[in-house]
Amino acid sequence: MGEDDPAIDELTKQLEAALCLAQGQNKNTAAAQPVDEIRVEDTSKIDGKGPQSNTHFDDSVDPVSSAVVAGEKNDAESVYSVPDNASEFSSSSESDSDAAQENIYIGPAIPLRIHKPVIVDGVDSAFENGISTLEAIAKMIKSGSVKKIVIMAGAGISTDAGIPDFRSPKTGLYANLQKYKLPYPEAIFSIDYFRRYPKPFYVLAKELYPGQFIPTTSHFFVKLLAQKGLLKRHYTQNIDCLERVAGIDSEHIVEAHGSFHMAHCIKSSCNKEYSQGWVKEMIMQDKIPRCASCKSLVKPDITFFGEGLPSRFFNLLEDDFSSCDLLIVMGTSLLVQPFASLINEVKAHVPRLLINRMRVGETKKPNLGFDFDGKYVLETDSSGHRLHRDALVLGDCDEACVLLADLLGWKDELLELRSAFMADRKLGRK
Repeated sequence: MGEDDPAIDELTKQLEAALCLAQGQNKNTAAAQPVDEIRVEDTSKIDGKGPQSNTHFDDSVDPVSSAVVAGEKNDAESVYSVPDNASEFSSSSESDSDAAQENIYIGPAIPLRIHKPVIVDGVDSAFENGISTLEAIAKMIKSGSVKKIVIMAGAGISTDAGIPDFRSPKTGLYANLQKYKLPYPEAIFSIDYFRRYPKPFYVLAKELYPGQFIPTTSHFFVKLLAQKGLLKRHYTQNIDCLERVAGIDSEHIVEAHGSFHMAHCIKSSCNKEYSQGWVKEMIMQDKIPRCASCKSLVKPDITFFGEGLPSRFFNLLEDDFSSCDLLIVMGTSLLVQPFASLINEVKAHVPRLLINRMRVGETKKPNLGFDFDGKYVLETDSSGHRLHRDALVLGDCDEACVLLADLLGWKDELLELRSAFMADRKLGRK
């Protein structure tokens, strides 16, 4: 599937119509409001106290996993505009899969391809295809030099989970939402609109609530890293809770844009906490959850437009990224701040691997964003070799995870994790 593929073109149009960015309100919180221009700020350093600019949505194609809502714009070009003085990040889109959820492993529509090697033992690794660079990453892990892996993930790791796109006219969910006559699709995730008209969100939430979808092979690869004691943290833009469903301990997870895991009363003077189970029971009965104490609305802890990002995101990122010795970025377009700028927070010698269907995160400035072409390599090792630390694997996240696991000698363990999950699910234990 090439860049001129009609399916990719269509998905790109949807992406372009969906993109929004918000300005941070102060040092400690970040609120989001839709705007008509994307500004990818030069946030080369995040201090852990708050973003310089922010929105809470991942702009990958799968809108549900990351709470993206694509507007039906007539002029997508006017919406998607990157000013000349902004850092130029590339965009990405993930394609949907109709494959059966029971499959252990789902292959990509395009073969894995590689663009740039990483450093192993102080020498540029040879590269002919995706295998060589993944071999380099695997060699580093097997050598014991990698002990604190940080993963950044977007909707691309969840596209094979079967989560429906509520924007598609082909789904019954789309028809159910149409009757509410939303002023614009993004309104369903606007906190101001939600306070006045909560019903549309709960109609959507009924279809999306965790427990109905199966984690992908990528999720189980993250779990395997945790079991091996190699996972420092998994930062996700997705709200689908599939990491938790896969059995990854909550201590390893940072849900940058919130999730369905817990819920709270939206009245600030109350803020009573409610369990996912209680809220789900209300929603499945077509009831609007209300606080037992003050009768205000109870909302899952998903970050809406107009709300700040979770404090856990800011509390952990400085230590996590400064101590990271391998960064893996999977299935995200890296257009949303402050999440996108996290790739700049690892130290200059730390290898970074991007697994995605398209090139993303590149800039025209040294030490800002990915540098797959080695244009801005500033460092050399003791032997004078240029340190090309950025590796790019183009293709499906699940396939790349299986291949990397195979190179590490973990393939059977990875597939067994998913097989055991599926067996437990069939027996009603998941």
